[in-house]
Formats: sequence, C-alpha cells, structure tokens
Amino acid sequence: MATYLADRVIVFEGRPSIDSTANAPQSLLTGMNLFLSQLDITFRRDPTNFRPRINKLESTKDKEQKAAGTFYYLN
Repeated sequence: MATYLADRVIVFEGRPSIDSTANAPQSLLTGMNLFLSQLDITFRRDPTNFRPRINKLESTKDKEQKAAGTFYYLN
C-alpha cells in the first residue's frame, strides 16, 4: 500500500539500533530497488490485479530481475 501513496522514499542502511545511516530521499523506483537488493528479494506485478508479488528465491523470474538489476518495477 505504501508504494501507492509514496513518490519518494528514504532508505536506511546498517544494523538497527546499533549502526545505521539514512540515505537522502530518492524516487520510489530507486529506493525500492536499493531496499530490496539489501534483502535479496525481487518483486513483480501480478498481471491480473497489478499488485506486487514476491518472486520465489532462485526462480527464473528472480534470476532474470537480479541479473538486470530490477528488483522492483512500476509497470
């Protein structure tokens, strides 16, 4: 739901409550790609209702998106 409301995001990096850094605000696409790359997760859009779905780890789609560097896209 947050992706429908936000046009810019702030991504935090590091270890929570120990050592973390806030990045500058960035576009939703750039920020989500950075965030999901840290988690090693890729998202796709469901073709029927356009909701984001998590790809299964090491699936064909997961491997294709990681190779292209598109962990998240808005199409």
